[in-house]
Amino acid sequence: MKDIFTEIWATARRNKLRTALTGFSVAWGIFMLIFLLGAGNGLINAQLQSSDRFLTNSMMVFGGWTSKPYDGLKEGRKISLNEKDMTSTGCLFADNVDNVGASLSQYGVTMSFGNQYVNPDLAGVYPNHFEINKRELLYGRFINNIDIRERRKVLVVNKDHAKELMPKGYARLVGRHVNINGTAYKVVGIYKPDKSMQDNETFTPFTTIKTIYGMGDEVGDIEFSFHGLVTEQQNKDFEDRYRTKLNTNHRAAPDDNSAVWLWNRYMDNIQMNTGIGIIRTALWIVGLFTLLSGIVGVSNIMLITVKERTREFGIRKAIGATPWSILRLIIVESVIITTIFGYAGMLCGIAANEYMDATIGHEKVDTGMFEATIFANPTVGLDVCIEATLVMIAAGTIAGLIPARKAARIRPIEALRAE
Repeated sequence: MKDIFTEIWATARRNKLRTALTGFSVAWGIFMLIFLLGAGNGLINAQLQSSDRFLTNSMMVFGGWTSKPYDGLKEGRKISLNEKDMTSTGCLFADNVDNVGASLSQYGVTMSFGNQYVNPDLAGVYPNHFEINKRELLYGRFINNIDIRERRKVLVVNKDHAKELMPKGYARLVGRHVNINGTAYKVVGIYKPDKSMQDNETFTPFTTIKTIYGMGDEVGDIEFSFHGLVTEQQNKDFEDRYRTKLNTNHRAAPDDNSAVWLWNRYMDNIQMNTGIGIIRTALWIVGLFTLLSGIVGVSNIMLITVKERTREFGIRKAIGATPWSILRLIIVESVIITTIFGYAGMLCGIAANEYMDATIGHEKVDTGMFEATIFANPTVGLDVCIEATLVMIAAGTIAGLIPARKAARIRPIEALRAE
């Protein structure tokens, strides 16, 4: 075996350009596959990270404007959701709906503590708001059912506002009382802002804000989680039934999609998963074709090698070399070249992905509604890298086998005649 390696090394040194081009095609194929998969995974992970800001199986309902006349009323009426809509949601759709809540806001209030003050939006919410919108609590607690039932004057403020009100040791604001437009509220929690448009909100119990500001039966936006809606068709059927009921509550046409707006996050998730599947498939197709170009390069070079060395193989057979020895020489040469350069391509691909992760993988962009990451963990699993390299090695072996069989079968007299 040592003699074979020595001979292969000597052949490679005599044909540096040919060996380098063969190796480059192999390395480039594996490098591009790993790099493309890494970049694609970075985009996909960033998208998944952004979508993870909300509970997947949740829905938000907003009042809109009627777009068509109905029941003697003209189009263009503003629809404001009310307590009847909340009751309909929880009772008539109980087979699918879990916890029903609502969010009602009072904008531009002044919250002060000592000489410090901020101007948040005061949002009255139910306890399920924390789960549906995936708020991250830093200190204290969120709004609970007792707060709702007893209409407690309690607040959950964001970290930035807490720092402004109590610059030194903002965590100590929990348990203190702050003033909002002349009314004292107790701070019971501090949450982490997510750099979105909702970061200016300070939360209080839904019943408290309705009582203090006299908002009647208005409920603002309805939000709830649901179960049992798995397919796209099931979600569409539920949306149609639900919209029809709410439209009926407000004397709007049952098929008026503008009267009530539905934000179904599960449907968003289905569409996103479909898009991700298309991206993954496209990346694999491009990557595999790139690998194929490397395999073709190896095969072509091995065919050229056999043709150039035909006289040499004829002399070998004339002096007693067996077909197996010639076959083994060509196959081993193909495997060695593919393995060495394939491993180099794998390392370069991993290095490129790590560089991408260390640079643009930590950059964020302001979308106007929230701050999003461009790339998130743009890397490929080590198993994929190893598998790609093994595929290239196996392909290189097969690519070398075809010309090797041709060389092993050639008759010495024919080989010596070759030019």
